[in-house]
Amino acid sequence: MRIAIAGADGRMGRMLIEAIVGCPDLELTVALDRIGSSAIGQDAGAFLGHDTGVSITADLDALAQADCLVDFTRPEGTLLHLQACVKHGVKCVIGTTGFSDEGKQAIQAASRKVAIVFAPNMSVGVNATLKLLDMAARLLNTGYDVEVFEAHHRNKVDAPSGTALAMGATVASAWGKNLDDVADWARHGETGARETGHIGFSVLRGGDIVGDHTVYFCGTGERIEISHKSSSRATYAQGSLRAVRYLARKQFGLFDMQDVLAS
Repeated sequence: MRIAIAGADGRMGRMLIEAIVGCPDLELTVALDRIGSSAIGQDAGAFLGHDTGVSITADLDALAQADCLVDFTRPEGTLLHLQACVKHGVKCVIGTTGFSDEGKQAIQAASRKVAIVFAPNMSVGVNATLKLLDMAARLLNTGYDVEVFEAHHRNKVDAPSGTALAMGATVASAWGKNLDDVADWARHGETGARETGHIGFSVLRGGDIVGDHTVYFCGTGERIEISHKSSSRATYAQGSLRAVRYLARKQFGLFDMQDVLAS
């Protein structure tokens, strides 16, 4: 498959490019970055000391040279890229988080024309963790308070993380509830006693933390913790390429990593 990478000069973009260079079944054909980026015109593999023959560009029509785009940028950028994907019939793997309801609806609409994998976290380990959380929440559905903690690097702009939201939503769904109806997003001042059946969220931002997530099931006399900690973005890159290969067999539709892992 011919692959395009959005945010080619970013940390995740570089990790994806490095992963693709080492894959015999995938070919990097397009590297996108924002207009005005100092990386425009450079070879996409320059940071590796490797000549890919693909220059970084801001021209979205370059997507005509790709079969699938992998995008971990920002919601506004991803939605622009998605329009170009629909225009050129390009499949898309979206790991971007922080979309509004309107943005999610736009992704849903685009999936009626091109195949999309959309997931808040492409890590195989994180998606295995979601399975464990579903099981735990069904077993611990009474007598336990649930709290979700997440930590990321200082430059992450959305909170809670998409992965933390997915974890909370998994627990809420196992309880037969909607997350928005039971989430406590913040606590400050005199909050009163904790409300039974709610899911609390805590956020840390600092340094270069790649991504830590822990869900606490706090009962009387015991506490169960289910955690996932990332030490490298490589796990997201490998999961993304697994999603790319999954889309090779799809023409249109909206899928997530659970679909990918089940195939």
